[in-house]
Amino acid sequence: MMNQQGNAAAAPDYPSLLGEVHPLTDEELAHSLQTSLKQWDRTSDLWLFAYGSLIWKPDLPAAESCSARVYGYHRGLYLWSCLTRGTPQIPGLVLALDHGGSCAGLAFRIATDGAMPHLEKLWQREMAMGSYRPVWLACQLNDGRRVRALTFVMHRDKPTYAGRLPDHIVRTAFKHAQGHCGTTLDYVARTVEALRASGIPDRALEALLERCQCKKTDD
Repeated sequence: MMNQQGNAAAAPDYPSLLGEVHPLTDEELAHSLQTSLKQWDRTSDLWLFAYGSLIWKPDLPAAESCSARVYGYHRGLYLWSCLTRGTPQIPGLVLALDHGGSCAGLAFRIATDGAMPHLEKLWQREMAMGSYRPVWLACQLNDGRRVRALTFVMHRDKPTYAGRLPDHIVRTAFKHAQGHCGTTLDYVARTVEALRASGIPDRALEALLERCQCKKTDD
C-alpha cells in the first residue's frame, strides 16, 4: 500500500530520501570521460563489458559482441535509482558490480573510428549521477581471448550505494518503484531474460526475481 505522500509504507525501513544526490555537470562528465580514457591508446578498438541494461539496450554500435566474464566483481542490485527506475521519494534499484566473485556478461568491441560521440552518450547515460566508477578490468571472452574492458563498478562512498538488501526491501522496490525509464521490476526481468537468451543465466538474480516479484494476489 502507498500512503498519501507516496512513500512505500509496506516496508517501514524503505528509504524515503537518499540525502543530497546531484547530477554531474557537463564539465564533470567530460572530465570523468577524459580521465577514464587515458588508459585507451585510441588506436586500438575499445572493449566495453556489459552486465545489466547495456546487454539488452547498448545504444551504441558494436563491431563484435560475445559473452565474457570479469573476475573480482559480481553483479547485484546495489544501486539506488532516483531517476531512471525510481524517484527520490520512492527509489528503485539497478544493478552494479561490487567487490568479490566474478560476473558473466557481454563484451562489445567498439571501433576506434567514430567512437567518441558514442562514448559521450554512454557517459551521459551511465555516469549522470556519478554513482559508478569507470574502470578497466581484465575480461575473458568466450573464445579464450583476454582483453581489457571498460565497465562501471559501484562507487561505495556515494549515498546511492544500497549494499546487500533484505528481500522485503527489494520486494517493495519491485512493487512500487518507477522512474522515467520504467519500473525496477521490468528492469530486472528484462536483464534476467537477456542473460538467459545470451546463454549466461544468472541463477542468483533469477532466484531473487522469483522470490520478490509481486503476485497478482498481493495488496
